[in-house]
Amino acid sequence: MWYVIQVRTGTEEDIVKKCRNEYRGEKIDRRVLQDCFIPYAEHKRKIDGKWRTVKKVLFPGYVFLDGGDAGALYMELKKVTGLTRLLSVGDAVVPLTEKEMGFIMRFGGTDHVVGMSEGIIEGSRVQVLSGPLEGMETMIKRVDRHKRKAWLEVEMLGEIREIQVGLEIAVKTL
Repeated sequence: MWYVIQVRTGTEEDIVKKCRNEYRGEKIDRRVLQDCFIPYAEHKRKIDGKWRTVKKVLFPGYVFLDGGDAGALYMELKKVTGLTRLLSVGDAVVPLTEKEMGFIMRFGGTDHVVGMSEGIIEGSRVQVLSGPLEGMETMIKRVDRHKRKAWLEVEMLGEIREIQVGLEIAVKTL
């Protein structure tokens, strides 16, 4: 099962390092926590006059965990400083749904990085020709051709969230 912990935005990578390594002489039991990761999205950014690919956190303030029993996981995570909380409903820690896990796996693959997509705009309709957004055009709410970004609305972590992914528009026709 995948769980989500809330952390201070900007500390996601530090928390992942703490979860994966020894901390204060104790290790997090690998039977309880198999993996800890942050989903990223690739974006194009102009740096020194050249377009470069950079990675940005897809869900700022959240770290995803692949673990077993929620109670045991909670106890092991107490060893890590900087965690805010395991996401829960009431007193029960709830894992991500199959749909949410499928979305992250489909978009980010096993390395949890959403690559750049390429497409065209015909009139007011976006058509994605390649990349993770291919076939998912209905999720696109806004496109900025100049910044090479698309904004999507996805249901994640119990609410509708807006995320940014990279989208290169090759042609725009009227």
